[in-house]
Amino acid sequence: MKIRLLVLSLFASSFAFAADIKSLAPTVVTATRVETNSFDLPVSIDVVSKSNIQDAQLKMTLSESLIRIPGITAQSRSQFAQDPQISTRGFGSRSSFGVRGLRIYVDGIPFSMPDGIGQPGNIDLGTIKAVEVMRGPFSSLYGNSSGGVVQLLTEDAPKTPEISSEFMTGSYGTNRQNVKAAGSAGNVDYLINFSNFETDGYRQNSNAKKEQFTAKFKINISNSTKITMLANWMDMDAQDPLGLSRIETSTSATTSSSSTVSVVERSAFDDRKAVPSVASLANTRVSRKNQQIGFNLEHAFNENNSINVISYIGKRDNLQYLSAFSSAAVIDSPTSPTAKADFGRASGITRDFWGTELRYTNKGQILDRAYQLTAGINYGNMEDNRSDINAYSGAMLDSSSLANVNRREINIAKNFDQYFQAQYAIANSIDFHAGVRKTKVDIKVEDNLVNLSAVTASSTTFKYRDSSGKLNYEKTTPVFGAVWKVNPMLNLYANYGKGFETPNLIEIAYDNVTNGTGPNLNLTPSQSDNYEIGAKAFANSSTRINAAIFRTNTDKEIVVASSGTYTTYQNAGKTKRQGIEASIDSQLANNFGIYGAYTFLDAKFDSTFSSAGNTVNSGNTIPGTYRQQIYGEASWKYPELGFYTALETRYNSKVYVNDRNTDFADSYMVVNLRAGFQQSVSNWKFNEFLRVENIADKDYIGSIRVNDGNSRFFEPAAGRNWMVGVNANYRF
Repeated sequence: MKIRLLVLSLFASSFAFAADIKSLAPTVVTATRVETNSFDLPVSIDVVSKSNIQDAQLKMTLSESLIRIPGITAQSRSQFAQDPQISTRGFGSRSSFGVRGLRIYVDGIPFSMPDGIGQPGNIDLGTIKAVEVMRGPFSSLYGNSSGGVVQLLTEDAPKTPEISSEFMTGSYGTNRQNVKAAGSAGNVDYLINFSNFETDGYRQNSNAKKEQFTAKFKINISNSTKITMLANWMDMDAQDPLGLSRIETSTSATTSSSSTVSVVERSAFDDRKAVPSVASLANTRVSRKNQQIGFNLEHAFNENNSINVISYIGKRDNLQYLSAFSSAAVIDSPTSPTAKADFGRASGITRDFWGTELRYTNKGQILDRAYQLTAGINYGNMEDNRSDINAYSGAMLDSSSLANVNRREINIAKNFDQYFQAQYAIANSIDFHAGVRKTKVDIKVEDNLVNLSAVTASSTTFKYRDSSGKLNYEKTTPVFGAVWKVNPMLNLYANYGKGFETPNLIEIAYDNVTNGTGPNLNLTPSQSDNYEIGAKAFANSSTRINAAIFRTNTDKEIVVASSGTYTTYQNAGKTKRQGIEASIDSQLANNFGIYGAYTFLDAKFDSTFSSAGNTVNSGNTIPGTYRQQIYGEASWKYPELGFYTALETRYNSKVYVNDRNTDFADSYMVVNLRAGFQQSVSNWKFNEFLRVENIADKDYIGSIRVNDGNSRFFEPAAGRNWMVGVNANYRF
């Protein structure tokens, strides 16, 4: 009897220990759409915590948070005219505008459009408590262009009302102010946040101003029903310093009569702030406004059955002034034949978008084993009123003259998806996961720049032809996975899934055959087979280790066909992406902590094709992908003084800038420091913080413009720079 009791005691203790260990792994919702411990899932998914998003961070770009996630490339451009360069396992690496290849969500509400373009710049990171990042095959359950999924979760309102204010200042005239109010009143939880950001910019012609407002209300209608409203507003103006060519980044280059670089530019070669003359002459910049509101209704019929209804609607205005020529010339007037550098284009988009999703979840037991089923339908719609008008010295020319108008059209993209996802414990130690999604994407172009007399007068006048057209894409993507719970400290998993990525509205805009008019009706989606095996383990009660090996074979990859004033795209052959991801997170004695993430990515073209009249060889590296990335962090806290600090190290290997691999940005390693003090005095909490980036003042290229038509691939990163701030919080 005593032996039996001892065995039962040990058995119960092992379960308690396993439960305690598992609590160290974060709970996630992205993988299954229901809260699940990430340790038990057969997917690569990581979470960035609130402290790593908000503490001693500028909170202006998503790259600040994502650099610590294995498998993710998140490069800051050191300017705000473009969204950060974000990709996962090579998906999205070719994007020049916005983020593509990844789906972006906030509290389940899409911040990616039906054509696959995401706009993370609309999100105020000062309201975010966690970022979930999922890679691999199960991402395809989110539909088109979901090589990965980034879901941001906003803060929950505290039960006791509180207000807070934050002010920070730093290098290059950078200032940010933030005011937040949150709490509960009756059955309503609320969070309201406003932020204002201004900077002169690290480089010349890169100042920016951005205002953001976020409001979140959760109405607890009953114990089983609640509705959450999330509203976002953003207004931004930012100058674009453009990229630099190879010769413009070289301190040893010499002036020559054949150089395309002006004397003004060359005098600044030893200054990382240098910009091409055309950036200032054409006054390249962007004005952007975005408003969006979404609703999430959650209702539980009982403990086993629930539904979610998500709806959202929004409007976006984007006016971007682009340079039209690659080199500076003597400027006399708009009519001068040599007046090149002052000429540009004003590219405008007015976008209306909306969508809805209905999801049903059922869980229970079959044959005494747990199961969970999720089924849903999703619809999204976007309508862009697009224009492209000639500009001179940063001013739009008369749009009533057809001679100045290059584009005037309506672009419409819609998606209608149905999905089903299930998991079942087929044994005590094995869970099986499967899912399928059917996606349909419809794209329509209505050309309003048609001039039949011009076409009749000259058969070569492509500008005024009717460029209307339609495209329809449809694909069913299944995914399968299983996790083997070897013991309470170790889980092994494997999965496989199909994926596809449709061309977006930017990529179909121009048809190479007709010298820059559009749309390109010959583009088809790229299709992929995705494989992954991995392990999740606890080395001890305070150390968690994740590792994965992956491979993706893609057919009909979308690549550049030609580039210049306008970029056109085509389907190439095959690509292959394979690699390793690993991370370790350990809390050591005496309040020390270490975190490390490693990514190895071998991303290659697997067939030869022609681009812009040049041959791209099989075996070339896909541009924008880094073969190796390392992030390391050592942290320490001294609770008695409320002190915290961390030293961050980041290494990126060299990266090719174009499909032909004729040029690249060198590898680099930078070290950053963050530190702060926290105090509590009565109802007040204070936090003073400091951040120093690039402590060693390294010269390096922070990001690249892939396949840039003017060969201005390189965006230099800031030298040593600093930021200090203070946050005050009062709880009533």
